[in-house]
Amino acid sequence: MRRALEISQGLQRQLNRAALALTVVGTLCLIAILLVVTAGIVMRYLFNTPLLGVNEIVQLTAVGLVMSALPYCTAKGDHVAVDVFDSMLGKWGRFLGDILSRVISALVLGLLCRRAALKALDALEWGDATNMLKMPIWPFYAILSVGAGLCALVFAVQLLVLILRGAD
Repeated sequence: MRRALEISQGLQRQLNRAALALTVVGTLCLIAILLVVTAGIVMRYLFNTPLLGVNEIVQLTAVGLVMSALPYCTAKGDHVAVDVFDSMLGKWGRFLGDILSRVISALVLGLLCRRAALKALDALEWGDATNMLKMPIWPFYAILSVGAGLCALVFAVQLLVLILRGAD
């Protein structure tokens, strides 16, 4: 049992590193949003020439930002947690609630990962693009898929560690 816990914690550290690496994509997305919005404002108000497609760029890049940051946030446990019922549930109630929340989260994110991957392949095959700028949308579905998949794995490993540790 102790060896299994050590292995699962090692796996958890590896997933944390992968999630941290994915945040580089999120950082680039955030920088891109800042640059595009700044350029749009400068062009509109100083040169009276608005940039076309700023909304498309910001909307799609925001998907990349959120989905590449989600696994890291999950790995660090930085999600909002509401503990209104913790005292009423007791140790075992909290333990079961933690298990249930991770199972549901991993399943939903796994489903999202699969659907986004299929949609990315479909968009790549058909050349789907945005209306105004004709930007290909498959990379954004791919980022969504990778982020959701890695987040689902983080939840799954957290579930394994939680079960191996038992109710504290």
